[in-house]
Amino acid sequence: MQKKIAVITGASSGMGRDFAIRLDERESFDEIWVIARRRERLEALGSQLRAPVRPLVMDLTDPASLTEYRDLLAAEAPHVAVLVNAGGYGKFARHDEVPMEDTLGMIDLNCRALTAITQYTLPYMKEGGQIFQLGSLSSFQPVPYMNVYAASKAFVLSYSRALNVELKPRGIRVMAVCPGWVRTEFFDRAEQGDKKTVTYFNRTYASDDVVRLALRDMERGRDVSILGLPVRNQVRMVKLLPHKLIMSIWMKQQGLK
Repeated sequence: MQKKIAVITGASSGMGRDFAIRLDERESFDEIWVIARRRERLEALGSQLRAPVRPLVMDLTDPASLTEYRDLLAAEAPHVAVLVNAGGYGKFARHDEVPMEDTLGMIDLNCRALTAITQYTLPYMKEGGQIFQLGSLSSFQPVPYMNVYAASKAFVLSYSRALNVELKPRGIRVMAVCPGWVRTEFFDRAEQGDKKTVTYFNRTYASDDVVRLALRDMERGRDVSILGLPVRNQVRMVKLLPHKLIMSIWMKQQGLK
């Protein structure tokens, strides 16, 4: 009998972890595959869920991990009902202060891995399948001192919305989740050394609130989910104003020159 599963990347913390918890509450799965680098976090998450959890300890910036995931799908041929690509990271710093390893790592994880996991998973999805892709408010604008991160999230938004249209005949939905600042471990990894570059955060939101809205927005048939009226208003403003002005406002907010 074919297993019905959910697959969640970045599941060791933040929105990935909250997606696992909320999906498990809402739906029955034969198994939930959770992917991240920290085994102990994945195993701890397993103790909180109803469904059996398969911890997949993988570094998705490593092509070998992507191949391992592809081969596991081929071997087990499950029915993937839900895919959540929540793995990703960013850096707060001037371009020449970010190590090349991190510059390329952001592209590899935020874009390359997300695309590979999506493409490898699609043959195992059926009508009614759902794909949640973690974007950002930064998806809508260029962001100095977060330039690669913002560019990578712009890719996620564009890729997800276009893929959603392509998959309509198959009855599979794709939605980009694009929150503003969210209280997660993102900030711990984003700081580059002791110097604080990005210091102004007008408002922050709880990870669980982002996830709850994303699940509702998927049911409403939306292809983008944005938590908070102020954030949605900012997206509208970014669409209307020149990006040069938007970047100038950002620089003044952060006290940067």
